[in-house]
This record gives sequence, C-alpha cells and structure tokens, in this order.
Amino acid sequence: MSFKVEKLKVNYKTLEEFKQFKEYGAQELSMLEDLQDNIIEDSSDSPFYGIYFADKLVARMSLYERSEKYDLYFDPPQTFLELWKLEVLPNYQFKGYGRALVDFAKSFNLPIKTNSRMKSKEFWEKMGFEALSYNVERDLSENPMVWYPTGVKLQEQSTK
Repeated sequence: MSFKVEKLKVNYKTLEEFKQFKEYGAQELSMLEDLQDNIIEDSSDSPFYGIYFADKLVARMSLYERSEKYDLYFDPPQTFLELWKLEVLPNYQFKGYGRALVDFAKSFNLPIKTNSRMKSKEFWEKMGFEALSYNVERDLSENPMVWYPTGVKLQEQSTK
C-alpha cells in the first residue's frame, strides 16, 4: 500500500489537526509550539510533512535541512536532514504510515539524523537507522540515530 506524503501548509487548519497528536502523544512530540512559531503566512516554507487518511491527518513529521557546517555526524561532512517528531495516531499505527514518512525522507538521498524517543529505537532500527555511541560534546543529551545513503559513513570523532 502506498501513501501520499504531503508538505503541510503552515496555517491554523494544520494547527487544529496537530492538536489531536498532542492529546495522544507525549508533550515532547508535539509540534504545536513549532507550528505557532512558524505561522507567518500560509505560503511560508513548512518543515512539516504528513499523510492524510480520508480528510484526517494521521501521521506527521518535521524535516529540517541542516548545513554542512553543522555536520558532526557524517563523512564526508555534508548537508543532512534532521527528522523530528515523527508520530502516527494510535488507531493508524502498524499500518505503514511511519515507514512511508521515513522512506519519503530517504528519497532526498541525504544522510538523516533523528533521536529515538519513547521506546522507538526498534522502529528506527527496522528503518535502517543505526544508534551512535553517545558523545557528550556532540550529542547534548540526545540519543542520535543515523541513516547513511550510499558512500557516506560516520565521522571519526576527535579525542581531545
């Protein structure tokens, strides 16, 4: 089954749709604050993507492009994607929506960094992501997991 991933408009309709995720999901997965910070006009470039089932937003994520100068993860250093707040509403989980969002992110063929939260490590591993060993200076209390496109590997960490 294939799902259509759409770039979500930054508007109050989307904000209303996000409220259903906050009710089900953990506070840190909520994009409401992000969205409110990003509402300028409907056409502003949105980092949010989602999948609708009928007229209901059932899965969403944010995808940010990060400059090579902030790349502490990949070799060779390059522009990469940060995937945040992937969430699927409970009644729609285990139906391929999360995988469809991850596959969409991979389609840019850039390395991807995410953080596994709330027992999601197994999901990310199924999606081909690898957990990194924790580096205090680099990871700032995050639990990074990464996906490498062909030809990319983990940066060697300098030991001071």
